[in-house]
Amino acid sequence: MKTAPTDPNTKQGLNKLWKVYECVMKCVFLFLSLTLQEDTDHNYYTSKTYGPSDPMSKELWVNIDQMDKEKVKIHGILSNTHRQAARVNLSFDFPFYGHFLREITVATGGFIYTGDVVHRMLTATQYIAPLMANFDPSLSRNSTVIYFDNGTALVVQWDHVHLQDSYNLGSFTFQATLHSDGRIIFAYKEVPIQIAKISSVNHPVKVGLSDAFVVVHRIQQVPNVRRKTIYEYHRVELLKTKITNSTAVQMMPLPTCLQFTSCSTCMAAEINFNCSWCHRLNRCSSGFDRHRQDWVDNSCPDEVCESTKDNTCDINTTQFQTSTTATVTKTTTRNRLATEADSTQTTSHPPTSAPTEAAAAESTAERETHPLHTGLILGMLMLMLVMVVVVLVTVYIYHHPSSAAGLFFIERRPSRWPAMKFRRGSGHPAYAEVEPIGQEKEGFIESEQC
Repeated sequence: MKTAPTDPNTKQGLNKLWKVYECVMKCVFLFLSLTLQEDTDHNYYTSKTYGPSDPMSKELWVNIDQMDKEKVKIHGILSNTHRQAARVNLSFDFPFYGHFLREITVATGGFIYTGDVVHRMLTATQYIAPLMANFDPSLSRNSTVIYFDNGTALVVQWDHVHLQDSYNLGSFTFQATLHSDGRIIFAYKEVPIQIAKISSVNHPVKVGLSDAFVVVHRIQQVPNVRRKTIYEYHRVELLKTKITNSTAVQMMPLPTCLQFTSCSTCMAAEINFNCSWCHRLNRCSSGFDRHRQDWVDNSCPDEVCESTKDNTCDINTTQFQTSTTATVTKTTTRNRLATEADSTQTTSHPPTSAPTEAAAAESTAERETHPLHTGLILGMLMLMLVMVVVVLVTVYIYHHPSSAAGLFFIERRPSRWPAMKFRRGSGHPAYAEVEPIGQEKEGFIESEQC
C-alpha cells in the first residue's frame, strides 16, 4: 500500500511550528529557573535562590551607601592589589559549620577565607565564596573592596571588580553578608557574563561554602618541624547558572552536633548527623569537624563504641582514666627527651594518676636522660673536630692552589655544578597575606576529599 507524498509546504510549516515550540519552552524554563525559589538541603545548610523578579532579591542586597559612613571601611590595600588577603576582626561570634569565628580573611578573589592556618593556597578549602574568580582590583580606580560591621552582621562587597585575564568583559559587583545567627547571604548586582564562561585556568571559579579540619604530623626525619595537612570534609556547591544580575542566595544553617552541651541532649539528638558524646572532651560531635584531631587523639571513637553498646550516658569512667594515665606518663617522658625548640604547644591533659606512679615515671625519665647527655657531648665533639678539619683544609688550599688537593676542589667548585630550577607544582594560585603573622617551620599539604 503506497502512501501519498507529503506536501513540502506542510513539512516547512511543521518545522517552523516545532522551532517556535522549542523557543517557547526554553523561555518558560528560563523564566521558572530565575523566578522560582529553590530549597536545597546541603546537610549543614539549606540554600534558597531568588531570581531577578523576586522582591526578596532586592531586600537581601545591602545598600552600603545608606549605612553609617564611620563603620563602612574601604580596604586600601585590597582595593589596589591582586591576589592579596587581609584579616578582619568580627564584633560578634559567627557560627560557621557549628564553629564560632571571631576573625575572617577577606581576599581580592571574591571570597572569604575562614581557616585558622593562613597559607598560600586559600582557594583550596575553608571558604565562603559568593564568586571566587581571578579578580584584580588594581586594574581600575573604580574597583574597591568594602566591608561593614554593624554588630550583628558583616557585609563584604567587591565593587566594580574586573577579571585580570578578561578585563573587556565588564565589571562585577556582588557581596556576602555573614549574620550572627549563622545565615549567609550572597547578593549579586552586576554579573556581565555567565559564571560558567569565566576562565578557571589561572584561578579557580567557585560559588559556595567549604570547611575542613587540620591534622598535625611530626616529621621524624626533621626534628622540631611539623606538617599540617588539611582535609576537606564538606562542600556546598551552588548552581552557577542561576547567578545573574539582581539575584540572591540565602543559606540557612542546620543543627550540628557541636551545639549540644550535655550527653543526654547529644545522644537524643535527631538531626542529619550521628552525634556521639565524648566524656574526655565533654563534647558532642559526629567525628568530622574542626576538632577532628582532638577527637582521635583522646580516643573518642573507642569511647563512642562502648557507649553505643549500652546506649546510655552512665559510662564507667574508671576505665578511661587508667588509659588516660598511661598516655599522660608516656607523653611526659617523651616530652622530657625531646628538645624545646618546637614553637607550637600541644594541649596538656591534667594528671589523673596517683603520686607514687608519677614519682616512678619521673625517676625512670631521669635515668634515661644520662645516655642522652653522653651522646650529645660526643656529637658536639665530633662536629667541632669536623669543623677544625674543614678550616685547615681550606687554609691549605688557599695557600697552595696548585697542589693536588687544590686542583681537585677547584674543578668541583659550585659554579661548575648544573643549575637546578625549582617550580611550584600546585595548580592553586598563591595568595599573600597583607599583614603576615610571622614565618613558621611548618609545611602544608592540600588534600581534596577526606
